[in-house]
Amino acid sequence: MIDFNDQHFRPLYHFSPPANWLNDPNGLVFYQGEYHLFYQYHPGSSVWGPMHWGHAVSLDLMNWKHLPVALYPDEHGMIFSGSAVIDWENSAGFGKEAMVAVFTHHHDHYEAQSLAYSNDCGRTWTKYTGNPVLLPPDGLCDFRDPKVFWYEENGAGYWVMVLAAHHAIRFYTSPNLIDWTPVSTFGEHYGAHNGVWETPDLFRLPVEGCDQSRWVLTVGIGSGGPGGASGMQYFIGQFDGKAFTSDNSESTVLWVDFGADYYAAQSWSDSPDGRRLMIGWLNNWQYAQLIPTTTWRGVLSLPREMSLRRTADGIRLFQQPAAEVLHQRGAHIEWTDLNVSPGDNPLVNLHGCALELDVAFIVNPQVEYFGFRLRVGAGEQTIIAYDMREQKLFVDRSHSGQTDFEPGFTRIHFAKMRPVDGIVHLQIFLDWSCIEVFGNDGEVTITDTIFPAEASQGVELFAQGGEVQVRLLKVYEMKPASITAVEG
Repeated sequence: MIDFNDQHFRPLYHFSPPANWLNDPNGLVFYQGEYHLFYQYHPGSSVWGPMHWGHAVSLDLMNWKHLPVALYPDEHGMIFSGSAVIDWENSAGFGKEAMVAVFTHHHDHYEAQSLAYSNDCGRTWTKYTGNPVLLPPDGLCDFRDPKVFWYEENGAGYWVMVLAAHHAIRFYTSPNLIDWTPVSTFGEHYGAHNGVWETPDLFRLPVEGCDQSRWVLTVGIGSGGPGGASGMQYFIGQFDGKAFTSDNSESTVLWVDFGADYYAAQSWSDSPDGRRLMIGWLNNWQYAQLIPTTTWRGVLSLPREMSLRRTADGIRLFQQPAAEVLHQRGAHIEWTDLNVSPGDNPLVNLHGCALELDVAFIVNPQVEYFGFRLRVGAGEQTIIAYDMREQKLFVDRSHSGQTDFEPGFTRIHFAKMRPVDGIVHLQIFLDWSCIEVFGNDGEVTITDTIFPAEASQGVELFAQGGEVQVRLLKVYEMKPASITAVEG
């Protein structure tokens, strides 16, 4: 088992490495009852360095078993991000139902795409002798992070690769995962371009409440996100197997998350029950190597289930914690029809560092803002609240604990969010140094890291400028996940 006792920043029910550096999730695939999670890993240091693929498996998305490192750097370079698929019909010739990793080889600012395969459920790996299989066109430096999936229409199918190429996404097709043909480009004039584009994903979702569906293209952007640093944007549209067409205008920018710490998100291939499950790196490149952890750095978000709904602004992406997250709930307390006036704190006897808070506020137009203060201690607090006048959900970590490692860390993160039928619904997951906020059933999310003192464990419910009514509040203790290390 991982030792949590002397590492008070290490989360209890979020995934973290046993030691050293972690960033992007990679190669997410479900096969023979196991969720496979690969990730960017530096086994020799707690700061970024030569990238490997770490590996863990789970039966339930929450309790994980670490496996030996899957992919090591070689003569072609470091092992950057990518995806994994099950080659059900042996199109590549590596064996029926081979697990195939498609990843970026990075060497001296040169990036190309390569393959590795496993015939024993991902336990051991062989790199393809013909690597790399896709070279960068026109000397392009940023050419990475392949997301590969099988596309089928009218009984015929082929592999599709979605690849980040500087400030655009390029699409390729292949009959066998080895020979790739360029077919289209998207994004040169769409969305945000304040940083290099990375870690794309593409998937189709039904639109709730009707018989339509749309394709969702998610893209990481290295800087310029809504939290002031790295961010994840998304596009909604159509995909015909070769080209993606956006439903929205070129100037429309849609964000997956409005905090600073949700990046490089990827979804699982072949998830059971048709769910689209996604997980992200709970950090960003502005300060990832500076956060005040010691023997380890890097956490992954909770797994989220993605859906599409029609809103007043159009079809939008909604995110909710995967059902498996709720299995970590322990003892709980609940309150109904609770009136909170300025200066009140009905939760004065509540303390904790690993909690879920699920609350429905009845809005009062006279109130300025209302919400929670978490990890409250000597001079420390993190505010999660709703600004009634501005109709914004926000997280204020300016006094959350250690913040001096990065000047921009104290920035307040907010998202526009209107009440629904007079209700503001918040679902908040606190896990020592991690906060994930789901507003109005996942219409907006804000994900942030915090680094308070271990003794800062107070919880406060508050209102400012008037009284607010709580229709229902449930607070759960969250049980630690089982994350076991396996000797290599």
